[in-house]
Amino acid sequence: MPPPASPARSEAQVPAGDAFTPDQLYDIERAVRYAEETSGLHFSVYVGGADSETRPFAIELLNELDDPDHTVLVYVDPAGRRLEIVTGEQAKRQLSDSSAGLAALTMQTSFATGDLTGGLVTGVQQLGTHAHQAPMLHANDEAHKL
Repeated sequence: MPPPASPARSEAQVPAGDAFTPDQLYDIERAVRYAEETSGLHFSVYVGGADSETRPFAIELLNELDDPDHTVLVYVDPAGRRLEIVTGEQAKRQLSDSSAGLAALTMQTSFATGDLTGGLVTGVQQLGTHAHQAPMLHANDEAHKL
């Protein structure tokens, strides 16, 4: 079996063998777009086995992306029953560990019932919502000066 595809921003990568239907991929990609639009960060989903320990492997995947500092990577190994959410430096400022933990719990609950796609969709949307940054008013805008 060929190795999994490399992760890319705004795409849900799956191992060869097409573990997801086209409709499921569409739902995951739509959740990624929503999270990116809501938070201003990049999101990537990788589903497959790790070449090594899970967390270092997920960090390695994150660092291979175009803009790792502004990225949230969701790594799932269904066979190994592993889930990692790793963030770049800027993403870490917007997404707290507790918020990522809540999203992980949401995903794990869905995964436990056999709903991999639903868990990914809900979890990624939740991550984007938690990483949302309120728009800043421009202090140098004449209309907003005191």
